[in-house]
Amino acid sequence: MHAALGEGTSPLRMVWTMAYNSEIHHRRSIRLKNYDYRQSGAYFITICVQNRECLFGGIENRHMMLNQYGNAVTQIWQQVPHHFSNVEIDAAIVMPNHFHGILILQNPSTVAPSAPDTTSSATGSKVKNPTLGQVVAYFKYQSTKHINNMRSACGIKVWQRNYYENIIRNEASLARIRAYIATNPEKWIADQLHSNCLSKW
Repeated sequence: MHAALGEGTSPLRMVWTMAYNSEIHHRRSIRLKNYDYRQSGAYFITICVQNRECLFGGIENRHMMLNQYGNAVTQIWQQVPHHFSNVEIDAAIVMPNHFHGILILQNPSTVAPSAPDTTSSATGSKVKNPTLGQVVAYFKYQSTKHINNMRSACGIKVWQRNYYENIIRNEASLARIRAYIATNPEKWIADQLHSNCLSKW
């Protein structure tokens, strides 16, 4: 199974914010001081597997081949918009020991009303106006729980504690990041995360 998710599927409907950092995921994870991570915007996130272990599959002929754990990450990513009323997902890819994805947060006042999602909470309501960190935390927690259930484990970390993010400034930056995500498996041999991969596919 190819691991690219939702590539180029969602037009952006928001005011663009802040400057784009061209270093993409190689920069340190920095939360901008006094920046409101609830405001409308598109965010490029990278999350690494604990200890850089190749947990989600491997690269074959420059394509990512997902195992059952990689498929679980895909499934949880696709559930994110069902849990948050003003969050959309865009291009994403599950790599052997990390994940790249684009999250789009919209101001709740611009989001059309939708029917309650009875699968997202006990009250049947979606979570409204989350921060970027809350969305990422949900994704990490749910995927960890799902994977640990699959391997009959409890309390084992799947992801590293923090994550990397960049605020996407405009359509040109969005297109470049989508292309970066789509071609990530082709660049695996040169990726800085590849040299630290602890298991072989």
